Amino acid sequence: MSSRATHLPSPFTASERDLIRREMGKHFGQYPSLAEGLFLRTWRGGPQKGEPKVPPAVQSMLERSLVELRPGRMGPRAMFTEAGLAALRQLALDRRAMDPARFAHLRQELGLETPQEAAVA
Repeated sequence: MSSRATHLPSPFTASERDLIRREMGKHFGQYPSLAEGLFLRTWRGGPQKGEPKVPPAVQSMLERSLVELRPGRMGPRAMFTEAGLAALRQLALDRRAMDPARFAHLRQELGLETPQEAAVA
């Protein structure tokens, strides 16, 4: 038996993990809510005017049904599906991929820890 814990491969690519860490980090002094999804910019002109600009990382998650596009109160959002939430839980459990202290708010929303556990950490 190996003394090392076996880690499952990440359900997200490196660019997807980077996007998730960037978008779910603190913005303007507040942590974003997972329920609000990932913010997407929109085209301001041309034939795609008003449509969401889908970054390559979101496009690959969309193709694998980890997210879906929905309108939000401040524009379109990429919302995690049930499969995406399960993958996000797996990612949040990997302390190397997502710092538990920095992403405590996300761990709480995913049901991985209680607010009391986050306050202690």
